[in-house]
Amino acid sequence: MTQAELPKHHAATSGEKMVIGASSLGTVFEWYDFYLYGSLATYISAHFFSGVNETTAFIFALAAFAAGFAVRPFGALVFGRIGDIVGRKNTFLVTMALMGVSTFVVGLLPGYEQIGVAAPIILVLMRLLQGLALGGEYGGAATYVAEHAPNNKRGLYTSWIQTTATLGLFLSLMVIMATRVMMPAEDFAAWGWRIPFLASIVLLVVSLWIRLQLNESPVFQKMKEEGETSKAPLKESFARWPNLKLVIIALFGAVAGQAVVWYTGQFYALFFLERMVKVDGFTANSLVAMALLIGTPFFIFFGWLSDKVGRKPIIMAGCALAALTYFPLFNALTEAANPALAHAQRTAPVIVSAQGDTCSVQFDPIGRNRYDQEGCDIATAYLARAGVNYATEPAAIGADALVRIGDQTLTAPTARRLPEAERARAIAAFHGELRAALDAHGYPPAADPARINKPLVVAILALLVIYVTMVYGPIAAMLVELFPTRIRYTSMSLPYHIGNGWFGGFLPTTAFAIVAATGNIYNGLWYPVVVAAFTLVFGLLFLPETSKRNIDA
Repeated sequence: MTQAELPKHHAATSGEKMVIGASSLGTVFEWYDFYLYGSLATYISAHFFSGVNETTAFIFALAAFAAGFAVRPFGALVFGRIGDIVGRKNTFLVTMALMGVSTFVVGLLPGYEQIGVAAPIILVLMRLLQGLALGGEYGGAATYVAEHAPNNKRGLYTSWIQTTATLGLFLSLMVIMATRVMMPAEDFAAWGWRIPFLASIVLLVVSLWIRLQLNESPVFQKMKEEGETSKAPLKESFARWPNLKLVIIALFGAVAGQAVVWYTGQFYALFFLERMVKVDGFTANSLVAMALLIGTPFFIFFGWLSDKVGRKPIIMAGCALAALTYFPLFNALTEAANPALAHAQRTAPVIVSAQGDTCSVQFDPIGRNRYDQEGCDIATAYLARAGVNYATEPAAIGADALVRIGDQTLTAPTARRLPEAERARAIAAFHGELRAALDAHGYPPAADPARINKPLVVAILALLVIYVTMVYGPIAAMLVELFPTRIRYTSMSLPYHIGNGWFGGFLPTTAFAIVAATGNIYNGLWYPVVVAAFTLVFGLLFLPETSKRNIDA
């Protein structure tokens, strides 16, 4: 009996186990390539965006990271169409090659100081190629596995694909940490960060060899033999209202919320630890890696559970928990990772008093504002770089900008009123006074490793990852089940990649920009909280349960 003739409820065959293993392993390597950039954003900002101020450079680095997500829906359209016409297997062989080569090029690319503006332009082009490739990868892998799975185990089978993004992130962190320990910190910052990118060429060769061992999906092969494949999958998917309605429901009723929960629980948590709470990079990566190890088995658990109780209840519960608990959890993360900072924020809050029109948003896309003219800008630029939480309040017209730290008040210099020769000296003197005042009131320049409550930090991070597993574990099976076979690759790929590429991929950039604009290190959480809450409401109203559907038609 061939695999296609097997009954749809049966124990996993050796061929099906090979499909799961090979598809998952290949996808792990693609995610490794894609997420190296996010894990090394701080170093990339220093090398490729050094022509602007530090805060803007980091936002630009995150924006270039997000550029890869921006084009993922277009990759979904291009490769989804090819996958529905030509086949699942050959399509994700092409996407894998694109991903591996573009990652390798980033490892060789000269920085801004060597080739000027060409460096960030080429970097962004490589990110765009990666995004296009990933846009075609996920839908193919999920569809391929689901079409091999028994009807009663699709959640379990496809949950292995769902682990790959987290495992890819984990692998990237492991390679980064291994590289860090092999060299001094200054060498890693100067050139060592390139090694994980260059290592991707080895993973590319292994991945291609693994994927070449697979056969085409039996469901697609049968449809092709019967002449039932779609000739115009884009038109069938998006120009016909019954299917377009399902795309919209999938996007807003499931994937958007899943995406922001995923990126908050894994990427933004890492950014928050390093950038806001001032935990050193190696320790932050280690803590996140431990949390990923603890949380990753729950992808399989919730995939299995969704075969029993349904996909929808688990995804909705994950969105609800995230929306309700993110603010207290990230506050608790600050307390556990940097208790001195948390104590200082409570006992000596920082307040900047200035006229509103003298305060700029701490984001300058064209690099012309040096934040060295008005007192408010001089103060807030320093506080933003130092990762200090601050609030603002209006001052009387004509009054100098003031920085109040607990019971101490400092006057920020209005540099434009000073002779050119005195400005730099006045600003440097003020920054020195500001740092001394922050030190005096307990604001640490970095988290004290001896005071980090590592078990509690790992527990909080693991809980964030478990939220991720709730929304992400069942979603591949649900998306496959929503759409008919002839246009499945195209139809499921677009909402998945709009959700994860746009709603999720833009999260680190958007959240950090909100923090930089408002001065509050927790305000960036409003973005995932609002999106998750919206998905919860929309999904409860419109998302159907799909777990009992037959996907062979």
